Amino acid sequence: MSDSRDSEARARLKASQDAWTKIDLGGSAAKMPLRQSSFQTDGGIPIPDLLTPLDIGNPSAEDVERYERELGFPGQFPYTRGPQPSMYRGRLWTMRQFAGFGTPEDTNKRFKYLLEHGMSGLSTAFDMPALMGYDCDHAMSRGEVGKEGVAVSTLKDFEVLYSGIPLDRVTTSMTINASAIYALCAYIAVAEQQNVSQDKLGGTIQNDVLKEYIAQKEWVVGPRPATRIVVDMIEYTSRYMPKWHAVSISGYHIREAGATALQELAFTLADGFGYVEECVKRGMNVDDFAPRLSFFWDVHNDFFEEIAKFRAARRIWARVMREKFGAKKPASMMLRTHAQTAGVSLTAQQPYNNVVRTALQGLAAVLGGTQSLHTNSLDETYALPTQEAVTIALRTQQLIAHESGVDRVVDPLAGSYFVEYLTDETEKRCLKIFEKIDQLGGIIRAIEEGYPQREIADSAFAYQREVESGTRKIVGVNAFQSEKSAPIPTLKIEESVGREQNERLAAVKRARSPQAVQETLRAVEEACRSGTNLMPPVLSAVKAYATLGEVCDVFRKVWGAYRERGIF
Repeated sequence: MSDSRDSEARARLKASQDAWTKIDLGGSAAKMPLRQSSFQTDGGIPIPDLLTPLDIGNPSAEDVERYERELGFPGQFPYTRGPQPSMYRGRLWTMRQFAGFGTPEDTNKRFKYLLEHGMSGLSTAFDMPALMGYDCDHAMSRGEVGKEGVAVSTLKDFEVLYSGIPLDRVTTSMTINASAIYALCAYIAVAEQQNVSQDKLGGTIQNDVLKEYIAQKEWVVGPRPATRIVVDMIEYTSRYMPKWHAVSISGYHIREAGATALQELAFTLADGFGYVEECVKRGMNVDDFAPRLSFFWDVHNDFFEEIAKFRAARRIWARVMREKFGAKKPASMMLRTHAQTAGVSLTAQQPYNNVVRTALQGLAAVLGGTQSLHTNSLDETYALPTQEAVTIALRTQQLIAHESGVDRVVDPLAGSYFVEYLTDETEKRCLKIFEKIDQLGGIIRAIEEGYPQREIADSAFAYQREVESGTRKIVGVNAFQSEKSAPIPTLKIEESVGREQNERLAAVKRARSPQAVQETLRAVEEACRSGTNLMPPVLSAVKAYATLGEVCDVFRKVWGAYRERGIF
């Protein structure tokens, strides 16, 4: 009886795999041809389209059922094995490198340099004043203009930033949250100047304000009105910008603040489900907006745990979107993600060790199935990266892509006893954290109560204790130290950047129409108070050359500037 059941299960899996090969893989290849007609190892061993339990013997019915339930096929629910049937056989992940420093002219030059050297997507970092909703001439901006990202205050800065870059032929990622609505509107306005319509624009704006209150601490107003702005942007882009991701739900900064991999996963997915809930409350159909939600994970040092995190994330997202929110489109259940190697893992001591750390972390992201990857530069513990350091970081991705062979195999670690155990355990423990968040009344209420913040603070404290006691070894820091430390080249942002940006801002203010600015800002305020979508009035304000700070001041006027209460 058991033998019969086993045989039936194996036959069912074989039939399912044949159907997947013909329909899913065949359909994917028709849209995006495979990069090679056949794949093999460097030694000439053929690599099949897909490997399953059938390829390693005669699995039992229980093994087959577990495979069907927990793994499935690439590009099929629950997406444990990846969101696309062919994965990197069809297209490599997008290779991004952060660019954003000094003036818009400086960053524009770096963009063009990276594109010339094989980068396939722009990734824009903005400076602290822009992230906090202040113009470069504000008192709060002194000493910070252009220091940790590019300085922007008006549409003119965005015009220079993307000058000479055809926005219909690149995808752009923008790392900005509290003031993200201004940045997106400015990008739309620059594209229109290039005669590129909104529906042709591809890319992602980070726009994940909930993780700001959890971890990064860059905000303008409180969690509830800030989430309302995010929902406005999701609603607008789902109607008018079908190629755009309106929010990149970001675990990266949660991890960088000291969270464990499990906490990063749980709090990030909870943020994502929080946005979905708010959109559904707005009256939006989940299948109209969910396909354009994306994620952003940190990739730390524990190689296999990071791989398991990616796989568990896809499975959890798929199940909750289908079972709780009633998603019907496969794309609504399909978690797609960007990843970045762990900045917090980089060390100032023996900085060239950071190249090796980044390579291992980048490999983990690829084995985990990321769709986009940023590799950190070796000098980022000192300053923004030099051009030479960025090139090494980009070459790291290219080495993984073109010399390691991992691009030839779809989900090569599927079926590993250890990886599958870690994936299952990660999912179980993540769901336990969800239960706690639900008990507190949802993620926004949990943030207001300080629950994620306390959990992360405790984890960061425990990690630091381990480093200081020596139980956790960091090469070059508390183990295998060197007596001498040779200096490395670093990028220095001159103080003249602040003066130059202030002069440009003053010139814009002199040239613009004060009446048009005031009229558009009044329209923004009215939309804030009435609840109508903020994207159209903010876009009008941007085109009138109202500044980023002026728009954010309207938000502060209506909803009040946010101050975090102490968390103990």
